[in-house]
Amino acid sequence: MGAPLPPAQPGSPGLGFQAVFDALPDAVLVIAGDGLISLANTAAASIFGYAKLDLIGRDHRFVLPNGFHDGFEGYFASLRPTQGADAPAPSPLETYGLRSDGSEFQGEVACSLLDAEGTTFLVASFRPTFHRQEADDGLREAMSLLSATLESTADGILVVGIDGKIAGMNDQFSAMWRIPRELLDTHDDEAVMGYVLGQLSDPETFLEKVHELYAHPAAESHDVLDFRDGRTFERYSRPQKVDDKVVGRVWSFRDVTPRRHAQEQAKRAMAELAEQAEQLKAMAFQDPLTGLANRKLFHEQLTEALRGECSAAVDVLLLDLDDFKEVNDILGHHAGDQMLIEVARRLRACVRPDDTVARLGGDEFVVLLTGSTDADSVAECIVESLNVPVLIDGAMLRPSLSLGLASMSEGVIAASELLRRADVAMYAAKAAGKNQYLRFQPEMMTALVRRTDMEAGLRLAVDNDEITVNYQPIVSPVRGEVAQFEALARWDRNGERVPPSQFIPTAERSGLISAIGMHMLQESFTQLRAWLAGSPERSLAVNVSGVQLRERDFADDVLRLAESCGMNPAQLVLEVTESVFFDHDDHVIEQLGRLRHAGVSVALDDFGTGYSSLGRLQDLPVDAVKIDRSFVSMIRTGAEKLPILSSMINMAHSLGLTVTAEGVETAAQAAYLTDLQCDLLQGYLFSFPEPDTGLEIALLRSADAVDALEGMRLRR
Repeated sequence: MGAPLPPAQPGSPGLGFQAVFDALPDAVLVIAGDGLISLANTAAASIFGYAKLDLIGRDHRFVLPNGFHDGFEGYFASLRPTQGADAPAPSPLETYGLRSDGSEFQGEVACSLLDAEGTTFLVASFRPTFHRQEADDGLREAMSLLSATLESTADGILVVGIDGKIAGMNDQFSAMWRIPRELLDTHDDEAVMGYVLGQLSDPETFLEKVHELYAHPAAESHDVLDFRDGRTFERYSRPQKVDDKVVGRVWSFRDVTPRRHAQEQAKRAMAELAEQAEQLKAMAFQDPLTGLANRKLFHEQLTEALRGECSAAVDVLLLDLDDFKEVNDILGHHAGDQMLIEVARRLRACVRPDDTVARLGGDEFVVLLTGSTDADSVAECIVESLNVPVLIDGAMLRPSLSLGLASMSEGVIAASELLRRADVAMYAAKAAGKNQYLRFQPEMMTALVRRTDMEAGLRLAVDNDEITVNYQPIVSPVRGEVAQFEALARWDRNGERVPPSQFIPTAERSGLISAIGMHMLQESFTQLRAWLAGSPERSLAVNVSGVQLRERDFADDVLRLAESCGMNPAQLVLEVTESVFFDHDDHVIEQLGRLRHAGVSVALDDFGTGYSSLGRLQDLPVDAVKIDRSFVSMIRTGAEKLPILSSMINMAHSLGLTVTAEGVETAAQAAYLTDLQCDLLQGYLFSFPEPDTGLEIALLRSADAVDALEGMRLRR
């Protein structure tokens, strides 16, 4: 057993040596020269897991793990030469302790020599450092997390000291700036800066901002950098502070090239949409072919004129071209369009700048004069001007017109009545031999007799089932086949075909349209049953007027008829014009809703004319749109750029609508529309309307046209 320590001296201050010794928080072992423990305090017993008596007298090495069994002999020996009253306290020694349960703990020990009655003891004070280790581990973990965060961020980070030297950067910074590794390894800041500046479109501005910020260390900044290769970075800079002291600057770079490109594309798209909106706005009041005012604008200006100061001098000149249909039939619609454009030009030349010239549709034009002193002279000028020959597609044509003139009388009349009187006068001019003008006279109302005659003949035709149905195929370019047939009403009277444009309005005015419509549905369901049964993707399109939709039982009648004929409602498409949605009767919308709920599709016919607008399209209860033939006719060679067409199709597709183009007459038009991903094409290119006996012929013609179209597209 090691040499005993002398007992505490009587009269020692405080609680005595042993009490003070046991109160020490560190484990203290007093070790004799032979290595045996002479004294241990309470903290030593607690830390090492022994009773104090179990420690005393044992070799101190048993509380040290393997690797530390040399104990403190070397430490003991090294202390002796330096021991003295003025000797500095030795630095603590890092070591490990061994508990009674065999577990080890890290700690530090501070040693000093104790001389007592001629014997030198080593006093070893143990202090576990696991709490310090936990703090160090936490610090290392935090630093590791910080480093991982900086490396995982999408931004490039550069830290520059207050002296302008690079203090650090993440890998993303060097990757974004494409700085070679060998250049970074040189730690040559000036070379790195030169490499950075060489990539910028405006390096001078870059340096100006750097100098400005280093002149104001606490300032922050945000700007945009443009690269020579087209990239764009956002640059952020903030001061780096330690205890409110600026020690450097942190630069953050973010690659916003995709966002910039997207913004530029969006800006261009918005500009295009604004331009298209202006074009569509103009189309709402402008005839697309001639550039004249359209029916809507004319009616607004006529109504306004009748309210104005010049209401006593308001004249309406209504005219249409004589035998214009023959121009289309003989020379084609292109020649007919050219003639209409020339007629519009000549009409403008005959009136004052403030007078209104409008095209009501087809070959029908109208002129509105306000404050004119001699409307008859204007009418004569129009007749003479249009009678001058015009050369179209190598053919010399002499336009001929019939014109009716109606003037505001002393009695106040409505705009519709004034236009009606001009219409009566125009038909009187036709009956008088054409190519002239006539002023309205009350006796001209005999024209109403003719209309009455047509109505009577139409009633008889309905009763005798003389209204027949022809079918025009509608092809799908993607499927390469006929996907739909449109049913078209036809009336042959006394061996002559009455144009639908004449008898359909009469049918609507007289209420016969409902009977004609149901007859067409029944005929179509029966005659196309076999063809429709061949594929659920095939469908039948039938025109429906607002008059029919206003009938309370229309939807039920259609569905009952479809069931009785074995017709799947999902294969039926009802074509309506946008005017039906302006009906104040909510029942019209309810009818369409019930039909759509049963599977029937609704198509918006003549889209792009009249009140049609892209902006309202999303609010209408329709499943498809049919682009009016006036837009298709703008495609001449197929090399045109027509953003209006592409916008219509893209907008409809974005709303989940199917798009059909009407009036496709040339392969160039078909190819152009196919490239725009138009879903369905309809027109004379594929087939004229045929009766049910000619369905096979129509299918064969359509197949030939589709094959030719595909061949042409492959050759391009």
